[in-house]
Amino acid sequence: MADTTIPSSSPNSRDQAPSHPRLDRYLEFLLTVRGLSENSLAAYTQDLESFYAFMDEKSAPLEQITSEGLFLYLMRLRTKGLKSRSLARHLSSLRGFFSYLQDEGLLPDNPSEFLENPKLPKKLPDFLTVAQITRILDQPDLDSKLGFRDRVMLELLYAAGLRVSELVGLKPFDFDPQTGLLKVFGKGSKERLVPIHYTAQDFLQRYLDTWRSRFKPGQDLVFLNRSGKGLSRQAVWKCIRRYAQKANIAQRISPHTFRHSFATHLLEGGADLRTVQILLGHADISATEIYTHVRTGRLFAIHREFHPRSGMRVKVK
Repeated sequence: MADTTIPSSSPNSRDQAPSHPRLDRYLEFLLTVRGLSENSLAAYTQDLESFYAFMDEKSAPLEQITSEGLFLYLMRLRTKGLKSRSLARHLSSLRGFFSYLQDEGLLPDNPSEFLENPKLPKKLPDFLTVAQITRILDQPDLDSKLGFRDRVMLELLYAAGLRVSELVGLKPFDFDPQTGLLKVFGKGSKERLVPIHYTAQDFLQRYLDTWRSRFKPGQDLVFLNRSGKGLSRQAVWKCIRRYAQKANIAQRISPHTFRHSFATHLLEGGADLRTVQILLGHADISATEIYTHVRTGRLFAIHREFHPRSGMRVKVK
């Protein structure tokens, strides 16, 4: 048994490996029942195929894997260079898979049940100041169709805290000009309604009424490239970095930086964490709690400014 739980080499592609019906069944479940996005499904597939490649290499049936075997498998991945965050993702994939197999009666036990998550470094999200956001928003040329399109994209990223996949997936009828609400389809095709401010509404409506038709739309999407097809996520990344450079912002930013800035500025303005969770489309509030550093900093600032003894320093004997 020991030989079946310690990988002798790093997992590789199972392009030539036999089919694994239980894995295929689980991936079908993730797609049709859980409604995972294409990117999430690809990540699960990659992680689980990596694990199955190891099992195939050892000719070990799934029923023989133990929690100790999974632990040693993950440790071997670490020796191959995977960091804690990647290991945590692999473990999450394995947990979901084995939980499904146990729930379906395909395995009697869940060997991943008692494994602890790798310790992850606490990384605060990068965000921009309001002044930096304003400088970037001012960069696009509003007299050109590409510039106007880009300005609307930037406005929506900041006004609604959109993920880049949500931005490029927007359709014209996802915006309701009567209510100022934007219908957004997030991870797992979960729908949420996000209000956007008047400036963003005006830019978006003008773009839809006047500028979008100049791209000769070939797809029913809001944001199009020169050929009239949907804009790619990579194109949005390049666009943002180009305008950040023009605005003389040295830090490396991405579309997600606008999302972080959206949440940070809401909390700085006094919004509660639960509201920000809903607006961001987080299924679990623990995902939103990464922004609590903002609230802590704000509390310190308020305390220093308003507490009657904050300006005093009494020597303690």
